[in-house]
Amino acid sequence: MPSLPKVPSLPKVPKVQVPRVPEYVRSDPSMWQAVYADPSVPLDRALVRQIINDQRRLSRRWLYPIARIVSRVLVALISIVKRVLPFRWMPLHTMDVLCVWFLRRFVSPDAVDLLIRHFVVETNLVNFIIRNTPVDMEPVTLRPEALSGLGDQAVVEHDVNVYDVLIALDDVPLVKPETLDFSQLDVPPLDAERGRRRLLRLDIQTALCFMNIPFSMALTVEEYRRAVHSIRFDDSFLEILALVTDDDTFRHWKLAGMSLWMDSNVDVPRMVYRHALVCEYAHARLVKLAGGAYPRDTAAAFD
Repeated sequence: MPSLPKVPSLPKVPKVQVPRVPEYVRSDPSMWQAVYADPSVPLDRALVRQIINDQRRLSRRWLYPIARIVSRVLVALISIVKRVLPFRWMPLHTMDVLCVWFLRRFVSPDAVDLLIRHFVVETNLVNFIIRNTPVDMEPVTLRPEALSGLGDQAVVEHDVNVYDVLIALDDVPLVKPETLDFSQLDVPPLDAERGRRRLLRLDIQTALCFMNIPFSMALTVEEYRRAVHSIRFDDSFLEILALVTDDDTFRHWKLAGMSLWMDSNVDVPRMVYRHALVCEYAHARLVKLAGGAYPRDTAAAFD
């Protein structure tokens, strides 16, 4: 058998010196440190730290994903059954007692402090609109300073205040007054009962998942729907604040949550958490407009 011809050897390819690509990420940055240092966040540093500490709890990482699903399934089932049995399953007073007991025994003081603070902050926003528009309505008085103040149907009153001010604004011109009234933008010292012994120290989002269950049981179907839909007025309030102050900054925090979008089958605890952040951003902006600077180092207690 004839031999195959030899394949000529290929010429050697000269070695090419590949330029070294610079390493763009040389450090191991902390997400939490970046959030804390973010200069675009208008909130007080003590409040930012409180929120970060709450988000870093073990319950937020491990329990919240489960509680979120369980809460949504149970609330959906309650809503379905309530259409067949449309009466109040639980007195509102019982709901208040259960929620306050739960906050005292199973929720971290930081989370309780953030929850009480939200009631005060939202009342401040509502009253700012009332004081700076020719609306025929007295300022609201829901400004709890202690955990016990979250009883007495505070949650229901908190939602009703939103509806009352929006209805009162019908046919009221929304223009900037000659002088803006920045009174009552303070947040008083809050008593989250930090000295009380707790069995667990849940984060605020996990706590909201559990608290949404008795909330849906105590309210009628229409009351629950009204309470959930009140969160969709965030964009409405931001637009009103932008018009009254003539400041476009408020519009930057909108999320296209149109009030004409009627849908109560949503992740309520997640929406409530974002609602609280929007209120904090808007409130901080009003504080800056009143004083010319964001507060950055207010003293605060931590767990």
